Amino acid sequence: MKGVVVYKVTGSGNDFVMCDGRFVPLEVWTPEAIRNVCDRHNGIGADGLAVLEQGSAPGAVRFHFFNNDGGRAAMCGNAALCATRLAAHLELAPAEGMVLETDAGCYRTRCVPGSAERAEIELGTVGPPQTPGVILHDAEGPAHLVLVGVPHLVVQVPDTGAVDLMERGRALRWDPALGSQGANVNFVSPTDRRSPTAASEDAPSWRMRTYERGVEGETLACGTGAVAVAAALLSSGAIRDLPVSILTASGCTLRVNGQPETGGIIRGARLEGEGRILLKACLFSLGR
Repeated sequence: MKGVVVYKVTGSGNDFVMCDGRFVPLEVWTPEAIRNVCDRHNGIGADGLAVLEQGSAPGAVRFHFFNNDGGRAAMCGNAALCATRLAAHLELAPAEGMVLETDAGCYRTRCVPGSAERAEIELGTVGPPQTPGVILHDAEGPAHLVLVGVPHLVVQVPDTGAVDLMERGRALRWDPALGSQGANVNFVSPTDRRSPTAASEDAPSWRMRTYERGVEGETLACGTGAVAVAAALLSSGAIRDLPVSILTASGCTLRVNGQPETGGIIRGARLEGEGRILLKACLFSLGR
């Protein structure tokens, strides 16, 4: 029986099924096949699926990304970091620098020198954050809408752990002020800097939780969401400089850097995080 070779890759708890498009054509991945493979009980289980192909020029990789509902998505930061590590492993592009060609545009990425599991992506200019008229509850806010390839609503709260993420995330994700497509929703709060985990200078000073559209539930990390959080915190004055390290729901840290400007704009925004290849497998069924 001939199977389909796939890879399971994780980025800070955001997990993906990925494949080499030179050997597994894009046409294989119908919405139904994607939903089946990403199913955590009847498939491999993943937040999304990506197909990597040879790009339009040497050192470029075409990056096709789908959420686990089978719908195509323009961009996913953590998936891009994972794709960078896998593309280097597959020798699609050099580890020291490549261009990911996504539906949201082209991004320079690289494997972080000296690390077997981290990658970095350059996201260009991010912001300025907008202030949408979403309906907030007491203790929620300020709220900002930031486009980082895809739209992100960032809501500051006293404690992300106290948020009913499924209820509030779903409500805000479909708030009429965000348009017919809605947005991803990221809740952010300060960490306890007095705790042992906050003892070092590089320890995260903010934590985030994400309700992701397309997944329609909580994901353990969101790379583009972390960049949106950084822009929103700059816009509100909660932080004044970069880099900023943000603790995700998985316990992993995403680091956002760049040149901050007035109004929450980030020039040369860069995201660094995990891109860990877990396994290579042969998949014999794309259906049920």
